[in-house]
Amino acid sequence: MAKRDLLLEIGLEEMPARFVTNSMNQLSDKIQAWLMEKKINFDQIDAFSSPRRLAVLVSGVDESQEDVHEEAKGPARKIAIGEDGEWSKAAIGFCRGQGASVDNIFFKEINGVEYVHVKKFIQGQETITLLPELEQIITAMTFPKNMKWANNDLRYVRPIKWLLALFGNEVIPFSILEVETSNWTMGHRFLGNKIDIHEPKDYEKAMLSQYVIVDPVERKSAITAQIETIAEENNWVIPIDENLLEEVTNLVEYPTALFGRFEEEFLEIPEEVLITSMKEHQRYFPVKSEEGKLLPFFVTVRNGGHEHLEKVAKGNEKVLRARLSDAAFFYKEDQKTEIEESLNKLKSIVYHEEIGTLAEKVNRVRKLTNEIADKLDFSTEDKSAADRASEICKFDLVTNMVYEFPELQGFMGEKYALQKGEKPAVAKAINEHYMPRNADDSTPGSHAGAALSIAEKMDTIAACFAIGIIPSGSQDPYALRRQATGIVQTLINKEWDLPLEWLIDSALVLVEEDGIAKKSKSELAGELIAFFKLRIKHILQEKHVRYDLIEAVLGNEIGALPSLVRRAEVLETRKEDNGFKESMEALSRVLNISSKAENPSEVKPDLFENEFEKNLYNKFMLVKEKFTAHTSESDKFGLLISMKPEIDQYFDHTMVMAEQMELRQNRLNQMAILAELIKKFANVNEIIVK
Repeated sequence: MAKRDLLLEIGLEEMPARFVTNSMNQLSDKIQAWLMEKKINFDQIDAFSSPRRLAVLVSGVDESQEDVHEEAKGPARKIAIGEDGEWSKAAIGFCRGQGASVDNIFFKEINGVEYVHVKKFIQGQETITLLPELEQIITAMTFPKNMKWANNDLRYVRPIKWLLALFGNEVIPFSILEVETSNWTMGHRFLGNKIDIHEPKDYEKAMLSQYVIVDPVERKSAITAQIETIAEENNWVIPIDENLLEEVTNLVEYPTALFGRFEEEFLEIPEEVLITSMKEHQRYFPVKSEEGKLLPFFVTVRNGGHEHLEKVAKGNEKVLRARLSDAAFFYKEDQKTEIEESLNKLKSIVYHEEIGTLAEKVNRVRKLTNEIADKLDFSTEDKSAADRASEICKFDLVTNMVYEFPELQGFMGEKYALQKGEKPAVAKAINEHYMPRNADDSTPGSHAGAALSIAEKMDTIAACFAIGIIPSGSQDPYALRRQATGIVQTLINKEWDLPLEWLIDSALVLVEEDGIAKKSKSELAGELIAFFKLRIKHILQEKHVRYDLIEAVLGNEIGALPSLVRRAEVLETRKEDNGFKESMEALSRVLNISSKAENPSEVKPDLFENEFEKNLYNKFMLVKEKFTAHTSESDKFGLLISMKPEIDQYFDHTMVMAEQMELRQNRLNQMAILAELIKKFANVNEIIVK
């Protein structure tokens, strides 16, 4: 079959850099899905983007759909043929709907029942007649934020300026908001011109001639190579932050890297401030020496060629100098304020109108931090550090520096705390209590920092749930999911056996005392436990634990997270062992029968009627003794499955649901205590065995 290449480009006003990559991939995925749905074969699909365009090139597209030969299934024979032996209305209607006649009917047996079938032939349509449907793909795209322009109803990431749509050398006819498709596109805003594309395969080369590198991977590689060249020529080390590199890649169409300098006196400002000023506000790459010391230089990427780079560098230096001058002023001003003065300001800052002030939040966090420290039996030194850090953990929020650079909260708290004479452990905990700040960040290292981090995040989550702020879908304005994941990861990494239910209850008590809760504590606790289980489930999935094993360990109380994770890993490791299936079936049998026990009470050995009841009871007592000792999760699993022979023999020779009520109750009591022990490891009923 003849083939052509397909090219679609959406020309736009400059998009926010953070939207570009996902939008490019979305367009590519939608076009690929559409081609597959329409049964149009193609060889390869490539996606392109720049700040002003989203494009897709599909190579080797068939000029028509596949012809379809298929069998259509209709009613059963007894419905298709009436009592008079003639075709029924159902059979005739089915054939008409399939474009066939009753003469085409044949029968096929499915699961012992004969059904009417007819063969269908659907001739494929020409691809060019279907391609105008691309207009619907373009208008159906979604973005984190949209805008309207002029009097148009369409909401889109940015105004559409042109549409390039080619199938071979033929323009695909459609329009969006009076923008007609064509074979032309625009080059670089300042260096390029309007240009005609005659063949889709020439797209990349033609755009390069107009100073646009449409392949973002090539643009990123070019930026990286240029930065590395600058570093080699000057004996510098230029750390390349991947997030910054991605953003810069989507800010330019024709990148040229260059460097500038700033006054050495600014190096007196903390390094974090300088780097934040350069990266977050100016999109500059900081420069370091081979020893890791920050140098008074920066690297930026120009959207253009190599002409007049000296002027470009001076312009960037002027902008950065102003930014750093402000930072230096704020830094000096902050030195004049004492910590207690800053803490007093927190009393007048509302964290949330229904939750209270920052000072009230800090008070709850301090109480919860101390409860955690007591529960985990911290040393006197760690308790003292945790208490002081929790008392002053938010003081830097009212400093000039954090007001100007919110990204520096915690970092500046540590710097200023040390300057004001606080102990290093206290200062470190102030910084660490924001950790992990993102998915790539580490959890707090110190005991004080970890306890404060958990307390602060748990208070935020509990307070938000208490007033009805609960994440749903993509809506999570207070980043509660991220904070819950941070709590879980911190507890796991610190190997702290701190029951999550206790932590939730302790936080809710404090929230309730402040009169915040709109629901009962028990209702809120249930919602929070379900919320945390989803976060734990996600973490276990990342550890490649099978879904049913995750459900098993989450089937009862969460308890201590390090133990829960180890139990899940033990099940994942042992699931292919010989005898795993039989052992799980034996334990599941106990759980199933134990559900019939109403108000279980103490087991009475004197009511045992046979040796198998005694054997199982004695085995259970031995296992329970070892189980409750400091035993590894792997050993606990071994202890549980060691009961399999006694469980099997018990059920082979004992009728649990005996007619005599006293015997039945005693046997159900025995099943109940067994089930209680099994569930401490996992709800094995959730495990799928084959």
